[in-house]
Amino acid sequence: MRTRTLLLATTLTTALTTSLLTALPATATAAPTAPSGLSGDFDGDGHRDLAIAAPLGTVGGKTAAGYVAVVYGTAAGLDSSRRQIISQATDGIPGVPETQDHFGDRMTTGDLDGDGYTDLVVGVHGERIGSTDDSGVVTVVWGGAGGLKSATDLTGPLPEYRNELGWSVATGDFDGDGDTDLAAANMAHPELNLFKGPFTRAGKAAGHTGIDTLTRSGVNTDRIVAGDVTGDGRSDLLVMGQEASGDGHRTRSVLYKGTATGLTPGSKVAGGYDAVVADVNKDGFGDIVTGNFMEKSATEPNGGPGGAVTVTYGAAGGLSTRAPVRITQATTGVPGTAERNDRFGWSLSAGDSNGDGYTDIAVGAPYEVIGSRKQAGTVTVLRGSASGLTGSGAKSFSQDTAGVPGTVEAYDSFGYAVRLTDASGDGRAELVSSAAYENDGDGAVWLLKSTSSGVTATGSTSFGAATVGGPVKGAAFGDVLAG
Repeated sequence: MRTRTLLLATTLTTALTTSLLTALPATATAAPTAPSGLSGDFDGDGHRDLAIAAPLGTVGGKTAAGYVAVVYGTAAGLDSSRRQIISQATDGIPGVPETQDHFGDRMTTGDLDGDGYTDLVVGVHGERIGSTDDSGVVTVVWGGAGGLKSATDLTGPLPEYRNELGWSVATGDFDGDGDTDLAAANMAHPELNLFKGPFTRAGKAAGHTGIDTLTRSGVNTDRIVAGDVTGDGRSDLLVMGQEASGDGHRTRSVLYKGTATGLTPGSKVAGGYDAVVADVNKDGFGDIVTGNFMEKSATEPNGGPGGAVTVTYGAAGGLSTRAPVRITQATTGVPGTAERNDRFGWSLSAGDSNGDGYTDIAVGAPYEVIGSRKQAGTVTVLRGSASGLTGSGAKSFSQDTAGVPGTVEAYDSFGYAVRLTDASGDGRAELVSSAAYENDGDGAVWLLKSTSSGVTATGSTSFGAATVGGPVKGAAFGDVLAG
C-alpha cells in the first residue's frame, strides 16, 4: 500500500538549479572532542538534530526528485540557521536526481558504523538499478564531527531481487551484540531484509538475512518499526501490513522478537499505518502504540473512519496479558470530537514532553476540520502515566491555537508528520509538526516548546523550505521527519 505517499507530482512546475542543493554550512562551533553517542545527534555535539524530507521537491529540473533538509540542535533547541540540504545533486551523495525518485520519503536514523555519531538512512525505493527491472537502493549519509557530509549506498550483501528495496527502513540491535542492524522492506520476496551491523563506510554489512513475512506469519511487510518490547536489551521489530480476511484483507501487525540468532515471529497485534514502540507506563517494557487512521468510532456519523490509537502493552515474554487500550477523539479527556475522516493516528511520535519520566505520544490528525476549513489538521499529545497512556491531561494544537504561527486554511494538513524530540537537552521533548500541504503543497514545519506542564504554544515558531535554502514549490516540505 502507498497510503502515506503524496501524489502531487503533477503540480510541480518549478525547476531550481542544483547550486541550491549543495550543503549549507552550519554556524561555526567548536568541534566536540568525542562524539556524544546520543541517538539522533548527527554531529556529536550532545544535541539531537532533525531531518525533514521534501520528497516532491524539484532538484536539477527533475520534478519530485526530492531532498532532505537537516536542522541541527542547540542548547536553545532546533536552530534553522544551522542547516544543510541533502539530495542526489549534493556532492558526496550517490546517484543523480531523477523525476519521481522521491528522495527522502523513507528515512530512519542509527549509528551503523559504531563511531558514536548518528547516521541518516534514506530508502530510495523507486531508484531503478541500471537497465534492469530491479529498483530500490538504501543510502546511508554518515554522521561526523562536521555533521552529515559523505554517503554510501549499501553495497552488500544484498537480496537477489530488488523491488522497491527501502520501502520502509528501521534500525535496532536485533541480536543484542552491541552493533546496530538495519531492517529494510522489499516489495519482492523475501519482503523483509535484515542487514547485520556493523557496517563499513563502503556500505558493506556484516551479513544479510531475508525473511518472507507473508509465509512466516501471514502478514506482508508494508511498514516496519523497531523497539525493545520485551526489555531484554534486544530490539524487536513490528511488521505492519495486510493479512487475508474472508474475501478480502485487513490491516494487521506482527511482533518479531529479537534473539541472539535474529528475528523470530511472535504474536499478532492491532494493525494500522504508523506505530511507535515506547514505554508509556515506565515498567521497563516497550509498549506498541499503533495508529490506524481508518479505524471506526461508534460515535462517528455513518460509522465512518475517524481513526484510533491502540496501545498493546509489552512484557518479558513479548506482550502483556493486559487488554489493549484503544484511544480516539471520543475518549474522555481527549480534545475534539471523533468525526468521519479526521484521520486521527495518521502520524505518531514518542517522547517525554514534561520531564516526568513517562513517555508521551503525539498523534497527528491531518484531516481534522476546523470551522468550515476541511483538512486543516491538528496534533494531540497524549500523556503517559503509571497506568499507561491516557486521555487525561491531553493537549491539542493547530494553526488555530493561540501562539501557533500561521492561519488555519483548508487542505494544509497540520499534523501530517510529528516528532517529539529533546533537542535542547533539558529533559523535555519539544513537539515538531509539519503541514505538508501548506501553501498548495509547498509544506512547512512548526516547532513548539515544552515546559514542566508539557508542550506549549507559547514561543512556537514555523519555517518552510525557503528558510533552509531548499526548493519550495510543491516540495511537500515536512512529509517525513526523522532524528
